[in-house]
Amino acid sequence: MALRAKKIQPSKAEAIAAIEAKIQNSQDYIFTDYRGLTVEQITTLRGQLRAKNAEYHVIKNNFARLAFEKLQFPGVGDALAGPTAVAFAKTDANEVAKIILDFAKETTVKLKGAIVEKEFLNEKAIVELSRLPGRNQLIAMFMAGLKSPIQKLTYTLVALQEKLAAGAGA
Repeated sequence: MALRAKKIQPSKAEAIAAIEAKIQNSQDYIFTDYRGLTVEQITTLRGQLRAKNAEYHVIKNNFARLAFEKLQFPGVGDALAGPTAVAFAKTDANEVAKIILDFAKETTVKLKGAIVEKEFLNEKAIVELSRLPGRNQLIAMFMAGLKSPIQKLTYTLVALQEKLAAGAGA
């Protein structure tokens, strides 16, 4: 465990404040080990995550730990060991997790943990989260469910009307 200084240098305080700002501007956080990734691979991953309204940053563990503790997030200490990069998800954490897991199949990136809805998740839970449909897909499924009974009623009434019209014309 690292020793804490009584007084933090101004440059380090600014770095911690920058991490705090990213935490406050995001909803969920996925911690990864980026060892073995090339600059091109990290750039590719960042581009894919940016499309889902997320950011991917390599961070100093001690600074991140201080920032997360200050903002009262649970048990991030385990995820902040060794080289760490964090995906800051502003909306759908499951879609961000899907991107990282798909990317991990082709590269050396490894999941360390995540904070979703202010709850710490291990690697297994992140995999399960990635299998869930995204927010937009859930809304579409809900709307289709609402539309289905009305649509069936309409088809039934039209068929009944056509049957009555065919019977009256005969």
